[in-house]
Amino acid sequence: MTKPPVSRPPATKQRITVEVAPELRLFVAHERRQGVTALATDGVSTLGHVVESLGVPLTEAGALVVDGAEVAVSHVPRTGEHLAVRAVERPQRVPGAPLRFLLDVHLGTLARRLRLLGVDAAYESEDIGDPALAALSARERRVMLSRDRGLLRRRELWAGAYVYSDRPEEQLRDVLGRFAPVLVPWSRCTACNGPLREADKEAVADRLEHGTQAAYDVFAQCTVCERVYWRGAHHGHLETVVADAVREFGGPDAA
Repeated sequence: MTKPPVSRPPATKQRITVEVAPELRLFVAHERRQGVTALATDGVSTLGHVVESLGVPLTEAGALVVDGAEVAVSHVPRTGEHLAVRAVERPQRVPGAPLRFLLDVHLGTLARRLRLLGVDAAYESEDIGDPALAALSARERRVMLSRDRGLLRRRELWAGAYVYSDRPEEQLRDVLGRFAPVLVPWSRCTACNGPLREADKEAVADRLEHGTQAAYDVFAQCTVCERVYWRGAHHGHLETVVADAVREFGGPDAA
């Protein structure tokens, strides 16, 4: 005989108060940006769901503090509790794999600048779609960098971070300040992310214009795509990018 389904009492609305860290208030509705606000939950959703329902990607939420004590995202809030959503601590540690990044199609300049500094930064120059990006992040254990909040909410992501600015200079400072990667300037190909090696001028002569052969003697070549690099007309600007980053965030040439 088939047993009748077990009836469960309906979930009861729970009323809590919420305060979101100033750094995260751009994600929430305007009326929740001024401090402590009231919120009704369904009585079964976890804090992880509550935080995301406010608009804050969990990649951006640091400690979740209920009535002064840090709790897990699986905590189910109850009436009368006060939730404080804090920002991630900086520098943010990403355990479980070497620190490396994956950037979406909109962050090409940031990817090239990270590579210029020797940071492992994979980049998709074509839009392969959020599911594929999230799967690639998980497969290669890369931190997904994006300004797409929907992408950062995908459960299959290994790790992720929202890029707060739309200006490459500020984007670079944000990522370097948040994750503190080791900087090894001039060690990666800005085109494909492969490692560079010193190259003999004669060995790469067939890849150079005649004027370049005559004017330069020091070259590097990518070990993956074989692109050749030298200190050409744009090197001064790149030197400035590198020097500024090393001065502020450290590197092999830092004083």
